[in-house]
Amino acid sequence: MLKTTPFTEVHKALGAKMAEFAGFEMPIQYPTGINQEHMIVREGVGVFDVSHMGEFWVKGENALDFLQYITTNDLSVIAAGKAQYTCMPNGKGGIVDDLIIYKYSTTKYLMVVNAGNIDKDWAWVNKIKDESLKFKDADIRLENASDRYGQLAVQGPKATELLQLLTDADLKSIDYYAFREWSFAGVPGVILSNTGYTGAGGFELYFPAEKGKQIWDALFEVGKSFGLAPIGLGARDSLRLEKWYCLYGHDIDDTTSPLEAGLGWITKLDAKDFIDRDYLKQQKAEGVKRKLVHFECQERAIPRNGYEICNAAGEIIGNVTSGIMLPNTKVGIGMGYVQTPYAKKGETIYIKIREKLVPAKEV
Repeated sequence: MLKTTPFTEVHKALGAKMAEFAGFEMPIQYPTGINQEHMIVREGVGVFDVSHMGEFWVKGENALDFLQYITTNDLSVIAAGKAQYTCMPNGKGGIVDDLIIYKYSTTKYLMVVNAGNIDKDWAWVNKIKDESLKFKDADIRLENASDRYGQLAVQGPKATELLQLLTDADLKSIDYYAFREWSFAGVPGVILSNTGYTGAGGFELYFPAEKGKQIWDALFEVGKSFGLAPIGLGARDSLRLEKWYCLYGHDIDDTTSPLEAGLGWITKLDAKDFIDRDYLKQQKAEGVKRKLVHFECQERAIPRNGYEICNAAGEIIGNVTSGIMLPNTKVGIGMGYVQTPYAKKGETIYIKIREKLVPAKEV
């Protein structure tokens, strides 16, 4: 049986096309359609139900040491009230998950993980805590709070102005990748996070699941004059891909290393000890054999996950991991792994679509 969110019945009442995603029944698109929803977020403001995401609390005197060991980024450099994008290596050179960590203090953190990885991630962090000699008798308290939280992402250039009408927290003072707990729409203790997965600006709101309807109704009441619209996962995918944001299960997974995926910027090899550090140091020294690249099709075409990528001679050099046709420009764009010699800006590669080689330029 599929899991639901606090907004499942709301989506159905709005005529959303519902489908399974990460074990949840989720809205893929509304009657407006993916293309229009994409542009609403780019030009105005839209709201996404992302309550399927997972939330783990990590608390205790050794919480920082634990998180430093299981993730690649350097959490020690951020202050309380800040968030950090990072990933968890799997001990075999791949990625367990990519995630955001919110720092409340040196003894209290919130991990926000991908919906499809909640069970896997929870098993992984407990395995490291229980089986690693580094943390024998350490003060680390883990709590899976995923079922207790609802989450909405309000995204777009008009998002901050709209949200400000529902809180007396000064949203403009919350920097990018910073957060604050404040009363919002009459609900105390809502996490207001200046993050997002669209590149269009805005905030993500975390709140008790039972308060979801109250917050949704308040948003759409004040949102009338802003043209606020509900946005499905279809446009969420096109928006993130337009900004070249990775999607776990497509562009990164248990078989891809952060260095192959272009995530060297969150892999701090010289700052600390962490899982797979030695492996990744060696990989960096030797050079990766494949790299994730971004490309634009030079002919009208839609590159799709799994399509082969070829060189001019028709030899297979990689595969597409994500692809769409942009709603505004009608240009096919995508991401994919190619052999390292072909991973160069401006390089022409070829996407094999129904036996035809469609030229694409790396950008």
